Amino acid sequence: MSSTAAVTPLRGDPYHLGHAGGGHGESRATGRGTGGPAPKRIIVAYGFWIFILSDIVMFAAFFAAYAVLAGGTADGPKGAELFDLDNVAIETALLLLSSFSCGMAALALGARRMLPFQTAMLVTFILGAGFVALEFLEFRDLIERGAEPSRSAFLSAFFTLVGCHGLHVSIGLLWLLTMMAQVLTKGFRPDIARRTLCFALFWHALDIVWVGVFSVVYLMGAAP
Repeated sequence: MSSTAAVTPLRGDPYHLGHAGGGHGESRATGRGTGGPAPKRIIVAYGFWIFILSDIVMFAAFFAAYAVLAGGTADGPKGAELFDLDNVAIETALLLLSSFSCGMAALALGARRMLPFQTAMLVTFILGAGFVALEFLEFRDLIERGAEPSRSAFLSAFFTLVGCHGLHVSIGLLWLLTMMAQVLTKGFRPDIARRTLCFALFWHALDIVWVGVFSVVYLMGAAP
């Protein structure tokens, strides 16, 4: 074979995208150097961060709407008359503790320890389910007292913001059970570990959002 043929680009690859550098006799890219696709863990992490940021933008819009509509009570009940801070404090404690147990599950995942991982995930589920149950009871109590979402702009914004967060937590609980089942049946495979770490990131993001809800909606709303 002549030397000219050795430097001829691959047919269908005129720009040497399938090579590490496109030079003479260079090896094909493995996905970790220039010219090749990024490793899957990088692609998954990048894509999931985009999802988390888009969720944060959505919650920011809900916070902005609540800030504008919080005073629109239409002569109806205000936050100071409706909010039970003791109940909300218990909700907050449950969610923050679930974030801690989720972090412990992530450590057990890294160490490939099945029993500590499943135990920490189960604790996370119980705490998260307790949070959702208390929030459901709070919503039911408000509606029974005539403070339904259609009563005023303030209550519409409140139910939308807090309810959207509760929906995210509920979805996270289903995701948590799925990851527990996958790890139990398939072990600590790299793809399953990536999904579990994405769940942990999602769960911690929900905790951050709830701190904002607790501070802006409940603490400020309950102030006289």
